[in-house]
Amino acid sequence: MPPVTDSPTKPITAPERSLTQRMEALQRANDIRSRRAQLKRDLKAGRQPIAELLRNPPEYVETAKVFDLLLAVPKYGRVKVNKILSICRISPSKTIGGLSERQRDELVKLMQSRH
Repeated sequence: MPPVTDSPTKPITAPERSLTQRMEALQRANDIRSRRAQLKRDLKAGRQPIAELLRNPPEYVETAKVFDLLLAVPKYGRVKVNKILSICRISPSKTIGGLSERQRDELVKLMQSRH
């Protein structure tokens, strides 16, 4: 059995940032949120095809959840989106940027066949 050490664990803290750095990060985050909100409105209105978005996602969508974007598609609720993700073997917490090629291809084919 390994010996037990008495070294205290140091809490992990975020690095210190200047006010300017924090304000720039806040501005970037607000910009991403507003662009995603507009994208969801475009999906809801049918101005943006979901298959095209999944194939070539803009940078600001990379960290968005696949589940949230599919919910923005007309006639897609939680049950249908969960079923689609299950068929494609994609976790509901998966991000657009985190999709593998297989997952992305399956999802695009499935979404195209439903529209």
